[in-house]
Amino acid sequence: MLVHGSVLGASVTWRKQQPLAEHWTLCTPNRPGFGASPVSERGDFEAEAPLIAELLGDGAHLVGHSYGAVIALFAAALRPEAVRSLTVSEPGSLTVAAGNPAVDAVIETGNELFRRGPEMDPREMLLFFRSGVGSRHHTPDELEGDLLEGARLLMRERPPWELDPPLEQLARAPFRKLVISGGHSDVFEAVCDRVAERMGAERAVIPGRGHSIPATGAPYNERLHTFLGECDRKDREAGGGL
Repeated sequence: MLVHGSVLGASVTWRKQQPLAEHWTLCTPNRPGFGASPVSERGDFEAEAPLIAELLGDGAHLVGHSYGAVIALFAAALRPEAVRSLTVSEPGSLTVAAGNPAVDAVIETGNELFRRGPEMDPREMLLFFRSGVGSRHHTPDELEGDLLEGARLLMRERPPWELDPPLEQLARAPFRKLVISGGHSDVFEAVCDRVAERMGAERAVIPGRGHSIPATGAPYNERLHTFLGECDRKDREAGGGL
């Protein structure tokens, strides 16, 4: 189960993960407002987490990126029995590292950006947002189509740091966890370090595309494939399988 973040829907966020379909069944839902999914009044990680938790069915590996990583953290806590493993890359849960001056500065700037968001031009909002998170995606001079709609959704999205994820609860869950950063930002390195520490997760850094870590393609896929395979082997061993 691959959960995308802000602005870009599942087909763009996870386009370079399609080779993983040779080994895994990929479920790539679109968050509300993206693709053919019904539009909600406001993107909200807390409100969307139950939707993802329900889609886990009888059990799935859960993977989230950026805002989708925040959703995945909350979804995993709602149905830990249905999570086979949890992988998150650069979740926007910035307050977990509050007290770090660089993190505090980004939170302050981010709060002002989201406060002004509904009044801003969509492209202006998108440029500020991408600059702040370290996205390597190109922003054209004129927004249109899905990118314009994604920017408009961003303008009314709930800031992902408004509520800390239940990391201590996740630390008690038996499934393995992996936290990935892009090696481009002291802020996200601090946040990912803190999330991994509090959740009891493994830690990885995959550089090359800034915040847009799934866009690295093969390096991200190889790390994820190895991690998921290890999780499944340990599950089989624990169950007495060969």
